[in-house]
Amino acid sequence: MSWDLMALALLIGAIWGSFLNVCIHRIPLEESVVTPRSRCPGCRHLIAWHDNLPIISWLWLRARCRHCQTAISPLYPLVESITALLTLATLYKFGLTPTGVALVVLGYALITLTVIDFYHYILPDVITLPGIGVGVALSFLPWFHEPLAFWQESLAGVVTGGGGFWLFGWLFQRITGKEGLGLGDVKLTALFGAWFGWQALPFIIFMSAVLGSVAGIAWIVVSGRDRSLPIPFGPYLALAAWGYLYLGPMVYGWYLGRPVLLY
Repeated sequence: MSWDLMALALLIGAIWGSFLNVCIHRIPLEESVVTPRSRCPGCRHLIAWHDNLPIISWLWLRARCRHCQTAISPLYPLVESITALLTLATLYKFGLTPTGVALVVLGYALITLTVIDFYHYILPDVITLPGIGVGVALSFLPWFHEPLAFWQESLAGVVTGGGGFWLFGWLFQRITGKEGLGLGDVKLTALFGAWFGWQALPFIIFMSAVLGSVAGIAWIVVSGRDRSLPIPFGPYLALAAWGYLYLGPMVYGWYLGRPVLLY
């Protein structure tokens, strides 16, 4: 991948990251992500284009609104930076191909879901349900290849991912009397099954459980958080799924004692 294409990938990713910030703010409020134009949440003043440049405007304005001096959260440039890096890393690994572009779009959806779940404890259906449908649809098309699943693996992934996770949550609630998993987590797991197939689910579920446990314990110890309060699980599912793209073959190969070509 040439340097100019890498720079272009970073630029496009940062621009899309700015749009993801709009989605993160408006989707939980059930507002349109298209209209109206971006406004300051403090004074409601329309934000000019030169004050809405990804990352640069936040630095130039010193993290404050030009008009009312309301502080602008560092989450905005953080999302834009992560989206830019994700775009570059994905296209670098999978190429400027239909598969690579599809994975970039999936990454954008996961960034949005991760931040929304972290702050609001929800995984909106407006993202997860279409995501399942898109994953299944891509599995029938000949232009897409591994790590995206073939249609048999995709359909099996939806059933085993969504159905299996729902059954686990139901049994956990019946045994403990506490809700262990929300339906949003079930739908997100079904989404990963639709995109990557059933064979990806053991890695994703195991790694998300490990990441969630470590992060949850650290959260309680460091911040003194009440352990009875819920901890969003969507971010760890998303991180584990993305890790599968890069570490899945190596981990499966180590476990089986021989190289494994998943894609």
